[in-house]
Amino acid sequence: QVRLVESGGGTVQTGDSLVLSCAFFGDVFNTYGVGWFRQTPGKEREFLAATSRSGAGAIYADSAKGRFAIIRNNVGKTAWLQMNSLEPEDTATYYCGVRSSWLEPEVAANYEYWGQGTQVTVSS
Repeated sequence: QVRLVESGGGTVQTGDSLVLSCAFFGDVFNTYGVGWFRQTPGKEREFLAATSRSGAGAIYADSAKGRFAIIRNNVGKTAWLQMNSLEPEDTATYYCGVRSSWLEPEVAANYEYWGQGTQVTVSS
């Protein structure tokens, strides 16, 4: 059984930085790719960033490029999303997910497990 626990959300001001954490419990972490998504009420889960099983490669959505960075540590079974230059439009619930398949990492349906989410609010 796999369980993911996100933390690090909160309320910040425009221009601030925040680091979200995703702790992995259960199975072998390095058999899963990791992705970060966010969601606002009434909208679909939006892809932000994903990294490979080793962490050697990463891809980003246009909204995250240059501002966000995904990092993972397979020994510590943890992944992070470093977020800089936050804007009010970044306000959302942020989720980490893991996938064992090689299907498109930008697609939320390709992830088997999700955390409970952590709220990020950016005030202007």
